[in-house]
Amino acid sequence: MANHYLEKCEDFEWHGNKVLAGRLGYRINVRFVHAFFGRMFNHPHVLFAEEMLKPELQDLEVFVDGMDNIVATQKRVAKMYFDDGSVKQACPPLKALLHIMRDDQWEARGLDHPEVRRLFTRDNLLASDWYAARLAAKQKIDRRLWRRHVDYLDRFMKRTSHADEATRLNIGDRLARARRALENVEAASYVEGLRGTLGAEPIEAYL
Repeated sequence: MANHYLEKCEDFEWHGNKVLAGRLGYRINVRFVHAFFGRMFNHPHVLFAEEMLKPELQDLEVFVDGMDNIVATQKRVAKMYFDDGSVKQACPPLKALLHIMRDDQWEARGLDHPEVRRLFTRDNLLASDWYAARLAAKQKIDRRLWRRHVDYLDRFMKRTSHADEATRLNIGDRLARARRALENVEAASYVEGLRGTLGAEPIEAYL
């Protein structure tokens, strides 16, 4: 993009209807062809003529029909996420995209709106409620894991029939380490230490 090797596809009007060609994103242009394909072909502009780079120049009606099919498919696929409720689990940028795919807008904003584009930044994602819920879920899962370790080792230590094995396996030391790990997991600072990780899916069955 910085060297103008890609060209943004734009929406346009055709027979009074809006064609959402912008959904195609970016495509290579003549500048790209000369800069890169010229290393492989003597006359790249002959092989990759303007009509090949811009198929709407070949047959606009066919191009518009193809775009209609793409948009219709996006609407159908996005609708499935709303029908089964899984859109609620989507991260903020994906949720916005699903709305745009289904409704052509998200909170009255289109695909090119700065607020939509900003959703895709790392800082925005890390500051989202969606991400905070994932970190909280990870802490709950880790807390449950270490509590299980502590409980198991504690029961092992208390069984007189296992006294020799407990000594041989250093269960006392292991129990002390498990308790320290549990204390660390239960601390408020533990969540902050998880920042930057994927966290965990906040599904109640796992927590």
